[in-house]
Parts: sequence; C-alpha cells; structure tokens
Amino acid sequence: MISDNNSSQSESRSRSEAEKSLDKGFIWLTRVLGIGIGVILLAIALTVAYRALPAIQQYGLGFLFSSSWNPVKEEYGALPMIYGTIVSSAIALLIAVPLGVGTAIFLSEDFIPLQIRTALVFLVELLAAIPSVVYGLWGIAVLIPIISNVGRFLNGTFGWLPIFSTPPVGPGMLPAGVILGIMTLPIITAISRDSLASLPPELRQASLGLGATRWTTIFRVLVPAAFSGIVGGIMLGLGRAMGETMAATLLIGNSNQLSASLLAPANTIASLMANQFAEASGLQVAALMYTGLILFILTLIVNILAEWIVSQVRAKYN
Repeated sequence: MISDNNSSQSESRSRSEAEKSLDKGFIWLTRVLGIGIGVILLAIALTVAYRALPAIQQYGLGFLFSSSWNPVKEEYGALPMIYGTIVSSAIALLIAVPLGVGTAIFLSEDFIPLQIRTALVFLVELLAAIPSVVYGLWGIAVLIPIISNVGRFLNGTFGWLPIFSTPPVGPGMLPAGVILGIMTLPIITAISRDSLASLPPELRQASLGLGATRWTTIFRVLVPAAFSGIVGGIMLGLGRAMGETMAATLLIGNSNQLSASLLAPANTIASLMANQFAEASGLQVAALMYTGLILFILTLIVNILAEWIVSQVRAKYN
C-alpha cells in the first residue's frame, strides 16, 4: 500500500516543465478570454451610451415615460416600445416556460422508447434553427387568421376587460407574443432537458429508494437540482424574445401608440430600431440608440433577477 502511494507521488512529480508551462498557459488563456468577454460587453454598453448621449441630454428620464414618437417634430418617447417589449416577452414566457419545461421532463424520463425520444429531441432542436423570417411569414399566413378568430370571440365576450377591449385588426401584440413563445420554446426545452439529463442517476435512485413516487421524485428532487440550468434556459429564451426583430416586426403591427389591449397593434424596441435606423439621422439616431441602451439595461436587470432567484432556491435546498 505504501509502495503504491510512493509510486503515485513519484508519477505526479515526474511531470515535465513543458507540461507545467502548458497548464499555466491554459490558465492564463482562460483568464484573458474571460476578461475579454467583460471588456467587449463594457465596450458595447459604452458605445451605445455615447451614441445615445444627445438624446439623453435632450430628453433625460422623461424619454422613458413619453408616448410621442414624431421624427418631424423631433419628439421622442420610448414608453410604448418598452411596454410592447415587456408584454410580448411576458406572453412568450407564459407560453414557452410550461410547455418547454414539461417537454424537457417528458424527453428526459423514460415515458417513451429511446428511439422515439431521440427523434423528438432532434425535432425540438431543429425548431431553433428555423430563421426568424420564416416564423414571421408562417405567423402571417397561419397564426394571424387563427388568432383573429379567437380575438373576435374574446373581444365580443370579454370586451369589458382592458386587455381585450379592441377588435383584432390582424397584426398585434398577441400574435407577436405567441410567435415569440414558439421561437423560444426549443431553447428552453433543449437547455432544460440537458440540465435534467446531466443529473447524477443516484439522485433518482435514492429518492425512489426512500419510497417517493415517480412524480414526487421529478418535482421535488430532479427539478430543484436542475433549477439553475432551467432558469438559464429561460433567460436565454427571454433574451431572444426581447431582442427578436424580424418575426416581431412582421406580426406586431409597428404602432407607436400605447394600448392596454393585447389585440391592438403595438411595437417593440427591436422592431422600432429595425424599421427606422436605416433612414434615421441626427437626433433620431441618438433616440434609437437610447432605446437600445434601455433594452440593454432591461436584459441586465432580468439576468440579475434570475441570479437572485437561483441563489434563493439554492439557499432553500442547501
């Protein structure tokens, strides 16, 4: 036994200087790359803030609460776009999170044969590769007619509610939110499934061995253990929903008017920038960059909130 320990120690000490130098070089390389990501992120934020500085000086925080967007009079306000970005992303999450996490659980457990699961996993991942413009065109041809029929029913039956107070006119907040939910679904599903599949099998075996049912094991053991990965997938999906341009532009209606109705046309920050940036000049460019800075801050707040939620869950189960 002693000889085995001595031999293992001698082998560990026999590493050449080249190997040690390679390890040190790899460590420094990862440090440089990690710092580089932070530097790139800071450079993007500073560039956008610098280009937005004229609008910040002109409108200040009132830009966040104004609903006027008139390039002719140089009157700019981002409230309808901020509202549209948040609400359309919220609709997307309401659709994609339960479906995505549920599909991930279904594909990570032995509910169906392995061959069928493999094919379904491939199809889910294939959805993420479809270009956004294809989603948008499919939404115009298929989704809007369906939602228009549903919207007329909702407006006629629940028109006294502010969210259904206007009749559907085709493009609007609800079609955009639904298509964003469909687009974020494969991201949430794939990452959540990978998080669940990477858990040690001992967790499942120990829970079942203690007498827990299959569903208790899934929701009380496996999902909490994979919670950080699931939240990471949700945040990536939310980031795509908030920053999606083409599909949202085709389906949301591109109206800069603030409306509480989900059936009315609306706008998002990404759609506004895609529609107007090519022809913008002067103060309008600064106003568009100001909206881009707001979107940057919104995503930062969302990620901070996600980290806080994950830390709270970890503290609870630790």
